[in-house]
Amino acid sequence: MHDAPLDRFYSVIPAGGIGSRLWPLSRADAPKFLHDLTGSGHTLLRDTWNRLVPLAGDQRVMVVTGRAHRAAVEAQLPELADANVVLESEPRDSSAAIGLAAAILERREPGVIIGSFAADHVISGSELFRAAVVEAIAAADAGFIATIGITPTEPAVGFGYIHTGDELGVTDAPSALAVRSFVEKPDLETARDYVESGTYLWNAGMFIARADRLLEELASTQPELHAGLLELAEAWDDPALRGPAVDRIWPTLTKIAIDYSVAEPAAARGRLAVIPGRFVWDDVGDFASLAKLNSAGRASDLAILGENARVLSDASSGIVVSRSNRVISLIGVQDIVVVDTPDALLVTTSAHAQRVKAVVDALRLGGSSDVL
Repeated sequence: MHDAPLDRFYSVIPAGGIGSRLWPLSRADAPKFLHDLTGSGHTLLRDTWNRLVPLAGDQRVMVVTGRAHRAAVEAQLPELADANVVLESEPRDSSAAIGLAAAILERREPGVIIGSFAADHVISGSELFRAAVVEAIAAADAGFIATIGITPTEPAVGFGYIHTGDELGVTDAPSALAVRSFVEKPDLETARDYVESGTYLWNAGMFIARADRLLEELASTQPELHAGLLELAEAWDDPALRGPAVDRIWPTLTKIAIDYSVAEPAAARGRLAVIPGRFVWDDVGDFASLAKLNSAGRASDLAILGENARVLSDASSGIVVSRSNRVISLIGVQDIVVVDTPDALLVTTSAHAQRVKAVVDALRLGGSSDVL
């Protein structure tokens, strides 16, 4: 007989991605999850750890990250068990990262339920978060792939949406709903329709499932990826075998997001459950959302980040992120974004914040890798 679902729960934190819409603050060697973007005094990674440990315990949190970030991750999370650090030789997207964690943990502990939570999201309302995760674990124990969707507070165009269906009647998960479909980031008019309908949630990219069920979905949609992950997992806990296996197999794995390899196919077959989350959530996808996050509840319309920021403002609003000692003066500018670092300066507006990624792409194509 299996232990109670929560006792079989293991948290997985994929800590990858540069967060290119937050350039030049977020870089390849200092990605988004290694920054304090909220003024909490902790990096986003540490905040994620602090949120998950009360649910899983500090010995039941696995972090999947790049080899280059190992030292920084371990400095942030000194309690992280060595066996729970999974290093990628290069980024292969979320199916490979989460699938490998699932394969390793299922070998170690058959019947394990895993929950994947991004390292670089901002969440407040810990009791509401915990309640949603506990329901998602119950839905996972019942055989569903579960996700947590966020009850929208505005017609946001920067998030994907989940179209919800009927109640599923899952024991211990009374809020669980069927998922009709996932929809990509909409335009403003469509987003307004979604919010007004009351049947759409923001897609927060959180997935909770029995590891064997997640691997089963992968096997049906991405059989070669699944086979590679099982082969890696078989070698993983033998130090002599792991390195050669990673070097041989990892570069061959298909790059595909878990939304496409697992979540959407499961939804199409009626095997995806969503728990509506009523906690405050943001993926801090660009400087516009960072400005909103840091100006909430403040008297000033200008959010300022940076320990030694020297900012003079007159009738201005937006956000300034300072990582230099320069004095930054703003006069009569609205919704401005200024990010000042020792080797790169970004100036844009909140309305154009999503376009920062295009600058990063242009710099990469132009060979300016020294500032990436």
